[in-house]
Amino acid sequence: MKILITGGCGFVGHHVVEHFLKKTNWKICILDKLTYASHRFDRLRDIDAYDDKRVQVFATDFSKPIPVGIAEEIAIDSGVQYILHLGAETHVDNSITDPESFVMANVVGTLHMLNFARNVPDLRAFIYFSTDEVFGPAPVDTEYKEWDRYNCTNPYSATKAGGEELTLAFMNTYGIPGFITHCMNIFGERQHAEKFIPMCIRKIQNGEKVTIHADHERKNSGSRFYIHARNVANAIHFLLDKFDQREKYNIVGEREISNLSLARMIAAIMGKNLNYEMVDFHSSRPGHDLRYALDGYKMANIGWKIPVTFMKSLEKTVMWALNNSTWHREVD
Repeated sequence: MKILITGGCGFVGHHVVEHFLKKTNWKICILDKLTYASHRFDRLRDIDAYDDKRVQVFATDFSKPIPVGIAEEIAIDSGVQYILHLGAETHVDNSITDPESFVMANVVGTLHMLNFARNVPDLRAFIYFSTDEVFGPAPVDTEYKEWDRYNCTNPYSATKAGGEELTLAFMNTYGIPGFITHCMNIFGERQHAEKFIPMCIRKIQNGEKVTIHADHERKNSGSRFYIHARNVANAIHFLLDKFDQREKYNIVGEREISNLSLARMIAAIMGKNLNYEMVDFHSSRPGHDLRYALDGYKMANIGWKIPVTFMKSLEKTVMWALNNSTWHREVD
């Protein structure tokens, strides 16, 4: 078996690569542009993924058509059966500053990967990795189901929704097999320093003030259903044997946690005091939403359970970060 993973050098991608290296004997192809978010090859080095008998890496920008030589080598010579399209521009702030780059990577890039998939002779599934943000902010007590209507509130989520619709259109028009996932806020080892959990760890360790995204009254912080990247990788692997064609699946964290509660948990694990400030970020940057929530019934109904609890995952992530401090250096 062989799987092609776009963005395999990135944060989520390298955890998925590690999962398939450990849990299968499959061969792995990686397409990655090697941007700032990829940390070049550092993540693959750190998980000891340089096994040239099982892993091939192609430094390719899929926002442009895949070069013919690489396409032929992967699709025909290597015999890929699965394409896991993880690669994307993901940072909401960056999408507000530069929406065009997100359109190119997440919409046009998905188009190029779908055109590539049409020429893979033994393809069993094209998996499009989407986000909870396509549904927009979730009112209290609301959890969105897989086929609920989009309500994108920032350029990032809009481009991911565009990629979803393109994927469904290609599955319908050209018969490409596969499915779509929505995932919630992902954390874990080797996450980029710009993300919330690494930022909290760094600031708490340095005795700095942590800013907490809150409502306009600065009383209630935002909340998310956080999930570790290894649990996400497990869910994707599970779905390869269970999926229905052209279906969507929500991959959901085990419980909702406010960002303030999460910062307090991190400080407690570190044995440090939390110095924080509630900030009304939403009023000045309306593309940021206070709450996202997904309904995880469908995955539970077909038998998937989160293999490692949130607290165990968080404790392991924090302790790893403290022992590997170079990974949460300042954003460059």
